Amino acid sequence: MRYAGQHNFVGRRVDGYLRPTCILTRPAALALHEAQKRVLRQGYSLKVYDCYRPQRAVDHFVRWAKDLADEKMKPEFYPRVEKSRLFEDGYIAEKSGHSRGSTLDLTLVKLPPRWQRPYIPGEPLRSCFTESRFPDNMVDMGTGFDCFDTLAHTDDPRITGQARINRDILRDALVGFKNLPEEWWHYTLVGEPYPATFFDFPVK
Repeated sequence: MRYAGQHNFVGRRVDGYLRPTCILTRPAALALHEAQKRVLRQGYSLKVYDCYRPQRAVDHFVRWAKDLADEKMKPEFYPRVEKSRLFEDGYIAEKSGHSRGSTLDLTLVKLPPRWQRPYIPGEPLRSCFTESRFPDNMVDMGTGFDCFDTLAHTDDPRITGQARINRDILRDALVGFKNLPEEWWHYTLVGEPYPATFFDFPVK
């Protein structure tokens, strides 16, 4: 759960994340459970990076994006995008589907899962779209999570081979969810129960 720690594009724990906990509406949680059963049969597990996101966390992202002097995490998360363009290019917005409780960010891990070393704040950062990126134990998806780059677009034609296969396995498993085309990791439940409500209770 990336926003409860420091390994994210902000570089610190994000407002509203008091514990590394995944909160979802019941329909989204049940659909996710079915997806987990599908990938288990193929030798994988789902790995979740973010679920419900309080509005106060989205507000934190907005404040951070407006502070053009804070670019300490740029080398990993947005190396080819100027921070001044994060709103215009759609990477940051004042509202998020995550705040409605039926959207989540996730990936695949091959079973048995490989050990993943912890992120060390202040360590040298490596671009999220290179092979030398942070050693997350997920399968190869072509980029890391929260990579602000067109390579993260789910169907980007430059993503081929096993990374393309892995993106398709994830999408095929998430029956009942709709992918955000700009982010291979981002899925929202079709027919979500609170389509117009943006919650703000903390994650704890």
